[in-house]
Amino acid sequence: MRGVYAGICLYLFLAALNVLGSGLGTFGQASDFLTQLFAYGENPFVALLAGVLVTMIVQSSSFTSALIVTLVASGEMTLGTAVFAIMGANIGTAVTGVIVALANVRIRRNFRRSFTAALMHDFFNILTVLVVFPLELVSGLFHETGRGMFSRLAGWLTDLIGLEEVARPNSPIKLITQPVVDLFNGIGAWLMPTLAGQGLLVAGLGLLLMFIALIFMVQNLRGALLRHMDGLFRTYFFRSDLRAYSVGLVSTVLVQSSTITSSLMVPLAGAGVVRLRRVLPFMMGANLGTTVTSLLAATANPVAAAMTVALFHVTFNLTGTAIWWPLRYIPLKVATWYGKLAARQTRYAFIFLIGVFLVVPLLGIGAVELFTSLR
Repeated sequence: MRGVYAGICLYLFLAALNVLGSGLGTFGQASDFLTQLFAYGENPFVALLAGVLVTMIVQSSSFTSALIVTLVASGEMTLGTAVFAIMGANIGTAVTGVIVALANVRIRRNFRRSFTAALMHDFFNILTVLVVFPLELVSGLFHETGRGMFSRLAGWLTDLIGLEEVARPNSPIKLITQPVVDLFNGIGAWLMPTLAGQGLLVAGLGLLLMFIALIFMVQNLRGALLRHMDGLFRTYFFRSDLRAYSVGLVSTVLVQSSTITSSLMVPLAGAGVVRLRRVLPFMMGANLGTTVTSLLAATANPVAAAMTVALFHVTFNLTGTAIWWPLRYIPLKVATWYGKLAARQTRYAFIFLIGVFLVVPLLGIGAVELFTSLR
């Protein structure tokens, strides 16, 4: 019975993530603000921060990537600038895990573990951007095309690799949760007169459903089910860092969404099912897994710009893994330290969430635009 109960809670949690994404996606498509934000992002710093902000708003790096490719194809954004926006999308997609971790805020020990797990995803992406961004920017300044070393590598791979056209893969998770998403979209359309208002209402309902499902799922995990799952996860799926990385990679490719796999890892880590030191390799694998999905999606419409952006995404995550795999104790220690701080004083969790994903991008974009206008 606990297994059936856990299955129902898991289904509702996955459905809630897709309801949230559907609502915010509807809002994003109905709002010209997102397109304008990227259209003015010719400055690499603005493009990076806009990528963070847009992905945080719509809760989907896939939506952001599609928007970036559209702007590149229409000539409103150069390919050299688009790669910086992709870096920002990598950071912005990690916000969902932080929101999921807040569902455990009432139980300090669970909250510390779950928030630390979410931070590992954040810090891996932030630290990778801190390395790749200056290398891409500086190398682009000394090249006649203005494109940096990583975007040139992606362009070379685009010319080198010939891929057959394939249909964009459908996520099995999206298919099985579609009835719930349709139900909430119907409620939003019935209650709200505008498309943007409908999107915000559906997103709010999805967030509420996600918190309810998480609370019941964590309560169930702390019961008898935890004793059975604990042995399976520790001795098989997460026995080593390499196995955890492989699980993250394969599971993300199968469900076609790193948001789902990384967000699902947060409550599992919070309940103690997965050791915290195995979470970081899993997140690295999930990051690479979502680039495989983007690559397959790009081949459905094999425009050179789309393929180059997708291959840059792959290169970015492979570079991050190559750097931080041998140095993984650094993001692990930083995440553990801040997780303990947030567990003692919850306000630090909200400071991180609002500061990194909202305040810093807005202030950064404003400061860069002001400096540019004064020159």
